[in-house]
Amino acid sequence: MRNRFDEQLELLNVELIRMGALCEDAISYASRTLMGAGDFSEEVYRTDREIDQKERDIENLCMRLLQQQQPVARDLRQVSSALKMISDMERIGDQASDIAEICGFVKDFTEVMESRLQIRDMAEATMKMVSGSIDSFVKKDLQIAKDVILYDDVVDSLFGKVKQELIDILGQEQMDEEKSEFCIDMLMVAKYFERIGDHATNIAEWVEYSITGFHQEAN
Repeated sequence: MRNRFDEQLELLNVELIRMGALCEDAISYASRTLMGAGDFSEEVYRTDREIDQKERDIENLCMRLLQQQQPVARDLRQVSSALKMISDMERIGDQASDIAEICGFVKDFTEVMESRLQIRDMAEATMKMVSGSIDSFVKKDLQIAKDVILYDDVVDSLFGKVKQELIDILGQEQMDEEKSEFCIDMLMVAKYFERIGDHATNIAEWVEYSITGFHQEAN
């Protein structure tokens, strides 16, 4: 019985890794579209659909583990944490799709290219956080989870820089409608990346709970 349970837990780990990789792909496609490296919006939408399907698959696997194996203690925390984590990963896919949708309306303005570079840094930072949070779950590594939680400050700092720059540009005289819309769109994109960082933080916090039984927001 225990061998069967361990096999299913290993499958859960594998599926979570795959879902995390899909989240990284979605962020990467959205970022490349934003940076003008090509139009990868369809790839983002397709990947988001795959993430949604993966969420359903993992949820079904977790329910089977809970109903058939009736895990206790740390095993129970691991399964219940996985259920929480896939919800955050599903939202990451949704937000990557939101970014791709905005990209269809964004026009390039050389005056605010620095903002776009900062947002690219945000994209890279959030991908690092998503990858780290999943890695910490699979390896049951509390330090990696803590590092992800701390790294959210990097994303928040980048968001603050982008927001302030765009506010400064909006405050300039003779701001035409196209440039104003561009700045608002870019601010929304930056906010979506910040939210992705928040979801990665949530994942890491559930990893911490699965290992220690302590959840930051619950205490």
